[in-house]
Amino acid sequence: MNSFIKVRTILALTLGLLVLSMGARADLPVFTELVKRAAPAVVNISATRKSPTDMEQFDSEQVPEFFRRFFPDMPRGGTPRPAAGSGFIISSDGYILTNNHVIEGASQIMVALSDRREREAKLIGADRSSDLALLKIDATDLPVVEIGNSEALEVGEWVVAIGSPFGFEHSVTAGIISAKGRSLPEERGNNYVPYLQTDVPINPGNSGGPLFDLAGKVVGINSQIFTRSGGYMGLSFAIPIDVAMEVVDQLKEKGSVSRGWLGVLIQRVDRDLAEAYGLDRPSGALITQIFADSPAEEAGLREGDIILEFNGKAIDLSSDLPHIVGRTRADTQADVRIVRDSKRQVVKVKVGALENSSVERLASGSAVPAGNRVGVQVVDMNDEEKQRAGVEKGVLVRRVSGGPGRVGGIRQNDVITTLDSQWVDSSRQFEDMVRNLPPNIAIPVRIVRDKRPEFLVVKIEE
Repeated sequence: MNSFIKVRTILALTLGLLVLSMGARADLPVFTELVKRAAPAVVNISATRKSPTDMEQFDSEQVPEFFRRFFPDMPRGGTPRPAAGSGFIISSDGYILTNNHVIEGASQIMVALSDRREREAKLIGADRSSDLALLKIDATDLPVVEIGNSEALEVGEWVVAIGSPFGFEHSVTAGIISAKGRSLPEERGNNYVPYLQTDVPINPGNSGGPLFDLAGKVVGINSQIFTRSGGYMGLSFAIPIDVAMEVVDQLKEKGSVSRGWLGVLIQRVDRDLAEAYGLDRPSGALITQIFADSPAEEAGLREGDIILEFNGKAIDLSSDLPHIVGRTRADTQADVRIVRDSKRQVVKVKVGALENSSVERLASGSAVPAGNRVGVQVVDMNDEEKQRAGVEKGVLVRRVSGGPGRVGGIRQNDVITTLDSQWVDSSRQFEDMVRNLPPNIAIPVRIVRDKRPEFLVVKIEE
């Protein structure tokens, strides 16, 4: 009898698990209808170059373990061959959106449609900063994608990619949105795209292909992956469609893209800096340098200000600021909410236009005893040394003996330009300021290291 009860119990449990399993499977999305509707508007793009680009001359072994765009590697020796990517039709009269790196430097661009027709494409315009390119083919009544809303996406939503990984046309992969608003290191020193991070399997050849939501609307353009092997590792990044369509409008209108420019270098605000500035939590973008003749300088912004809001949009992470400013039209009058000397205020700024030169600028005595309270030995600088370091004021760190300076991250050969929001112009002045620093309070220190300004924090415990 006991054996019979045990068998019944096992059967019941097995049946229950089976039902749960079937229910779980029933909750998973089915992408068949989405693919039937959307796939005809996805195209394959091949670009032939006159000569190998820098990217094509790299062997796969030479590519660092970092973010890599989805490009097939060239054979050894850099022999030119067509580079393959993906794209999608955004209007029935032949406008196609793809990545700039798919077609950059191409002498001929060919587009293969889903019905096997091929057309040579004309480049309408391209934008390297957002890695987007707009093409046009001579055709009518083409199938088109439906444009979605990337801003409305939520982390955890299902998304689907259609493209040509390794040349396998109209391959479909699926995953979820892993994060939004990602800032990635860029080789040109600027970052104006708040990327969507997904776990959708993406590989070389998916470049420029669409990312769909479950409604079958395009919410992103697959652009980059993180890889240590050249293949998919679970981290892929897409350009939000909201950003892309703003670029498309400008490319259609004038063949190029203009962006808002503030003229500052920034750094993130950590817990210590937040305490030093009287913030209840780390947030905002800390200004470490203001460029001459920039909108920021004209508006009266200063090094050491923390930008909390830009034109009504909160700056939670420092990386939010370039995204928001870049999408602001030039000549816009913007309200910038800042913290200065632990007090909040609003500064009005007339946004400038970002130009190539501005992008390049972004990419670009007597000793104090070593036993002072900060634990650093500094010396005065002559005009030539200041010019060489790229500063107008400051003292050179000759040695870091330990204490708050070392803990705070100050290094030998740093130039200290401000201490507790006050400019430092001589070693004697620095010594006086250090002597009067209050204990047990986080103090901001602006340093310049390798011509790049940065704020650190020291706290003297007494």
